[in-house]
Amino acid sequence: MADIARLIQLIAPEAEALGFDLVRVKMMASEAGDGGLALQIMAEDPATGQLVIDQCAALSRRVSAVIDEAEEAGEELIEGAYHLEVSSPGIDRPLTRPKDFANWAGHEAKIETLSPINGQKRFRGKLVGMSPDGDAAGIYNKDGDITFIVLSEIQSAKLVLTDALIAATQPLDTSGADEILETEEE
Repeated sequence: MADIARLIQLIAPEAEALGFDLVRVKMMASEAGDGGLALQIMAEDPATGQLVIDQCAALSRRVSAVIDEAEEAGEELIEGAYHLEVSSPGIDRPLTRPKDFANWAGHEAKIETLSPINGQKRFRGKLVGMSPDGDAAGIYNKDGDITFIVLSEIQSAKLVLTDALIAATQPLDTSGADEILETEEE
């Protein structure tokens, strides 16, 4: 389907060159409902925790160029047709890096694991942060105890949209949104 590890190797330097942190690179079904695939790239400006539209466009152009260059050199990074989606992680952002779990400690999250931990694969509660050794994210379970989940066992994790999260998040900048023109490629 796609060589995500290789894509990250190509995309991360482009994001860093623009001053952004890469949050996630993922192949997924297109949200257009056309049965196609989308290469989803989430990145953030460390100063704001988000990307504005101009920043998304700049990263999209750089990523497109580097992927095109690699494919012209003979690499097959993604099988078949796909489209590129570059976005900010949003308020109810995915948690993908150790610093995400640490930075958002005290906020409610949902975590799903690859294998059951004490018979449970789905956890919802306030994040505690990272374990002292930095290998596991802590979350309060329904009994009020802390469960530490090794990062490699996390299938997905994201913040839950709450009033506290909204209050803690900087307002999104939508300047330029009404200036975007959509065009169809032939």
